[in-house]
Amino acid sequence: MVSERHPRRRVLGGLLAAGSALTLGGAGSAAAGDRTGSAAKPTVVLVHGVFADASGWSAVTARLLKAGFPVIAPANPLRDLAGDAAYVRSVIDTIPGPLILVGHSYGGEVITNAGRDHAAVKALVYVAAFAPDEGESALQLAGKFPGSRLEPALVGRPFPIPGATEPGLDGYIDPAKFHDVFAQDLPHAQTRIMATAQRPGSVGGLSGASGVPAWRTVPSWYVVATADRVIPPAVQRFMAERAGSEVVEAGGASHVVMMSRPDTVVRHIEAAYRATR
Repeated sequence: MVSERHPRRRVLGGLLAAGSALTLGGAGSAAAGDRTGSAAKPTVVLVHGVFADASGWSAVTARLLKAGFPVIAPANPLRDLAGDAAYVRSVIDTIPGPLILVGHSYGGEVITNAGRDHAAVKALVYVAAFAPDEGESALQLAGKFPGSRLEPALVGRPFPIPGATEPGLDGYIDPAKFHDVFAQDLPHAQTRIMATAQRPGSVGGLSGASGVPAWRTVPSWYVVATADRVIPPAVQRFMAERAGSEVVEAGGASHVVMMSRPDTVVRHIEAAYRATR
């Protein structure tokens, strides 16, 4: 009778037990996909950037799952680079077997740091993403060559930082400019909804200096979006060449190339898998 009167306690107990199992190494269920049917394939970790969330990977995820890859698309905190990279690192630490880290936009900076000196990380795939060298920041790289329309489209909103005397500052894209700056190759009806749900990025995080890059020791691939109005294509090509990445160009693609050209992105991820297996 006691257990029937306190169903919430039973549910909570089950969740705590499950959490203990994960901590003790039962983390195989952390990534979606059938590990038994795709034991030879690495888990693909999809890391989103600023002004987006993990749902932006939906079309890529569907194709990867169909191809037999386990997939996980964690929520990037978007607070500060060191903390964001540490969070993603904590996620990949729970996943057994080899890993391919894929980053879009600021997510590329996160995987550059999270994947450093991690034995399970076999490849890095940058998707219209920042691939910084040590000491560089996303904001610094975005302005390295002309062509970005992001800065004049930004709207700042302060947010409290516990224990700090001054608030932080989040950057949003003005909804009226969201389509033309961020995703001009998607339908207006879709981008209007995306603009309402955008995840802001803290200016502190975007200006944070990157550490020693994982791409110095891990092979990398890069998808250049040739009509990107956030990270100019010239910046993308510069970073890809410096990292020694295998490059594919998505002609006419906006910054959200993973949404408008998911097949191109998936083919490049599969190329990384074939080259590193």
